[in-house]
This record gives sequence, structure tokens and C-alpha cells, in this order.
Amino acid sequence: MPNTLLGAHALMQSPVSKLTLRGSRTSVEAAEAEGLIRKIFTSLGYSVDVSAQVAHHLTDTSLCGVESHGVMRVLEYANQSRSGYLDPKGTARAFRDSRGVMRVEGGGGIGIPAMQLAYETGIAEARERGISALSIRHAGHTGRHGAFADMAAEQGFLTICIGGGNRQTWRQVAPHGGAQAKLPTNPWCAGIPGGAQGPVVLDFATSKIAGGWIYAAKSAGALLPEGCVIDRNGNPTRDPEDYFAGGAILPAGAQKGYALALVAELIGEAMLGPSTTECNWLLITLEATRFRDAPAMQAAAEDVLADLRSCPPAPGFEQVEIPGERERNHRAASEGRIAVPLETWRQIQELAESLGAA
Repeated sequence: MPNTLLGAHALMQSPVSKLTLRGSRTSVEAAEAEGLIRKIFTSLGYSVDVSAQVAHHLTDTSLCGVESHGVMRVLEYANQSRSGYLDPKGTARAFRDSRGVMRVEGGGGIGIPAMQLAYETGIAEARERGISALSIRHAGHTGRHGAFADMAAEQGFLTICIGGGNRQTWRQVAPHGGAQAKLPTNPWCAGIPGGAQGPVVLDFATSKIAGGWIYAAKSAGALLPEGCVIDRNGNPTRDPEDYFAGGAILPAGAQKGYALALVAELIGEAMLGPSTTECNWLLITLEATRFRDAPAMQAAAEDVLADLRSCPPAPGFEQVEIPGERERNHRAASEGRIAVPLETWRQIQELAESLGAA
């Protein structure tokens, strides 16, 4: 089926997007997008397996409606691969160091395979010992962590993943009360087995908006939400170009987001060691069913979640949502198609043509 342009009504139905587009969107079959992105990565020198894994992750993320970490990321990854920032030949590996600590090294490549390996390793260790703590280092952007946390929670594991470090390279967020970028977006992600509708997953940057949304806005020619970004003089702005010209993202929840980012920075830089490529990560995995049998835990969780869903919505809201369910519902309703900003899709197609991957 050919690509089709979406009208204003369809544009309004993109429930997770934070962008105010100046242009339109195009509807693309997920299989088409995934195939094209896979060819782009193999043309950049990535292995067939890594290309397939990353292409699937990005496409599935777009199907979940998380535009900031979806197919638009191929543009950033391609630029980083061609500049030498990322190593297409880098391979993720897990090992136990001389201190007895389990580590995952990303080899300087795209971080999605490294994070997948980390969650798989953490699950295996926690299944054997009840709990696992490991680090992830020397990896590029690690994708949508909610996908990994959801996978682990489905298998009965509680996971907590914290990223920080490398603020010298990734100065993106102003500290609370400051007017200059000093910290990375330092994300946190937690997943836990939930009720009848699946796990509960928190996946958030400690800034008011993830850095990926700014790249997405620039790519799409869109405006950012109000109150998220300041320009180089500390003034509020919605123009992504102001951020790239020396501006900064504001911390989420004022001092609370700043404090979470600071703790993550200390974990990533002071505890785990000097960070290379992007940031360092600490992943804690715990086998939740060691505390309570799965059926009893799910029944108790569903009782809590159903009570929250029954809460009358406040003015301006349609319903109370449970973290993680919006993404799964968006994927289920997508019918295998993603709504990509037309300008972003044009850039992806041009990238493929320039690499001979079209």
C-alpha cells in the first residue's frame, strides 16, 4: 500500500507526540520503514543482525507512538556513524570483571544491542540469584528503555535502569535555578509486573522533555511544547534551533528532576567510571516472584490499577492512565502503520538514496 498523507483529524490522533508540526504527516507501513532502515544500517557497515535489531526497535517504538525514539533516530545514528562517533563494527559483550562485577561493554556501537544484552544478562542472573546489578558502558544511544523493561516485567522481573555521565559532551539540561546547560537528560526507567493489562513501566528523562524530541522537532520543522526549553539568554522558547544555538532544556519537576539527574550523574560518572560515547548505565534486576507468587501479585496489582482507572478524570483529561499502557494501546491501534512527519520521512528516503539503500 502506498504512503498516504494524513489530514488534520488524523494528526490530532497521534496521542504521544509532543510536536506542533508546521507541515503534515505521512502514513507509512511499518514493514516498509523497517526494511528501509535495515538497509541503511547495513550500508553504513553494521552487521545484518545488528541492522535488523536496531531497525525493528526503532520501528516498534514509532508504532508505540514514541516519536522521539522512533524511526527519526536513524538520521542521528547515521550522522554519528559517518562521523566516527559510533563504530559500526563495535560488538556488545557481557563479562565479569576482576572485582566480580558483571559488565556489558557496547564496543562503541549503537547502544540498543548492548541494552538488550544487559537486560537478558540481568534476567539470567536474577533468575539464578534473585537479584542482579550490572553496568553498561561504551555504547551509543540505547533506544527506548521501556521496551526492555516491559519485556523483563512480562517475565516476572522488576528492573530499575539509571543513566548518567559524560556531561562534558552532552550538556543539555540546566540545573534548577540555572540558565545554562550543565547535565545530560539522565533517564530513569523502571518496570514491574502489573495486572491484567500488562506491566507498569516508567521511562522518563529527568528533563522536561527528552533530547530526542528536540531532534525530532528540528527534523520535522516543528515547534516544541511551551515551558520546556530556554535560549542561550535564559528566555523561554519553542524553537528547537534556539536549543542548538546554546540553549538548554529545563529539569522536570524543578528541583525534583534536577536532584534525580544529579544522582544519576554521580552513579554514571563517579561510581561507574569515566563514560565514553554516551553515558554509563546501572541496571538492577530483581525476580519479583521470589517475594510473592505471580497470580497473587497480579491480582493485587490489578486491584490497585483498576482503582486508579476508576478515578473520575480532571477537567481537560479523558481518563486516568497507567504508565506503559498508552504505548501498548497505541501499538495495538496502529494497524501496522506509523504516522511520520513528512519532512522526516523525506530525509530518511534521501539518506537511503545517498547510501544506495533505497
